[in-house]
Amino acid sequence: MNAPLLQAVQLVWSPSLRVTRAEGDCTAVLRRSAAELQDTPLHVALGISPERARELDARAREDHRAVEFISARLGPKAKPPQERRENPLMDGPPSRPEEPAPLRLVLGMQTGEPTAAIQDLDGLLEGAPPVQISKLSSSLSHEIRNPLSSVKMAVQTLQRNTGLSDRDKRRLTIANREIRTMERMLWLLSEYGRDSVPNLEQQPLRTVVQEAHAMVAPELAERRIELKVDEAPELPRVRVDATRLRPVLAQLLLNIAMGLAEGSQVEVQLRQGPSGRALMVLKDSAAALPPEERGTLFEPFGSRLARGAGLSLAALRRVMLNQGGDISAEGSSEPGMVFTLTFAV
Repeated sequence: MNAPLLQAVQLVWSPSLRVTRAEGDCTAVLRRSAAELQDTPLHVALGISPERARELDARAREDHRAVEFISARLGPKAKPPQERRENPLMDGPPSRPEEPAPLRLVLGMQTGEPTAAIQDLDGLLEGAPPVQISKLSSSLSHEIRNPLSSVKMAVQTLQRNTGLSDRDKRRLTIANREIRTMERMLWLLSEYGRDSVPNLEQQPLRTVVQEAHAMVAPELAERRIELKVDEAPELPRVRVDATRLRPVLAQLLLNIAMGLAEGSQVEVQLRQGPSGRALMVLKDSAAALPPEERGTLFEPFGSRLARGAGLSLAALRRVMLNQGGDISAEGSSEPGMVFTLTFAV
């Protein structure tokens, strides 16, 4: 079993909102020992505002086992022992820069006292099996997509009003663009967690690129960025589930385009690959690949290049592998990267 799944803390506090008992892996989750948390104000223990702490106290006293999520400011996180061993001459305490910690709290009453069972979501999701991620992503995507569709319809209805001022038209154009961005992010979230069998069909590789481009054409047109496709002759068709590939490939095209100057071109080469394979090569002249990101480029939230909820490259790789292909990246600390997508034919 993955250790992060076992990391949890139980806090109990008094009517004056001071911690009376702390149990569990306090150092890993709250970055203080149980002794240090004793008699600490609740808002300090959880790294939140006093007002938010009072809200959590009220929810706990309702005793409905309410679930709340907070972004805690808990101070520096200790480096793992292995990192400390690799650099024994480091000065000062072994710590990392402070980052917000997402925590999940289950609130209720225990023997007449308010209590919270606390888990670190970063550790929980890092160790979660695919079925848990799938359920979470599908649920979130569904719950957000429905109200977003209503907002989209309202904006499009307003755009048909011929009496709008130029300023209002610009505002609605921005709103429509951001709605499309959110729709793509939801798709990435849903696709990353999906674990179903793809519906593979033979498709021309140029068609796959063109259909993905169509999904982000308005954003590219705003920056006067064109798609340039260089296709090798007699290229075989590839086996893909185009419905699932299009949105994640579209996000990669958009990622590349957003780093280019206005009036530039996104260059895509379609080439013969090794036996039974075809290649799609995309050049990103503006992006760089720092050494520290090479091992995490295709992990969720593992790279600053992974725009789109931090999942665009992770979701694309997951889709490619699920369809019998792969994706790789070459680059250095200097601008200029090349993404190569390998397809089965």
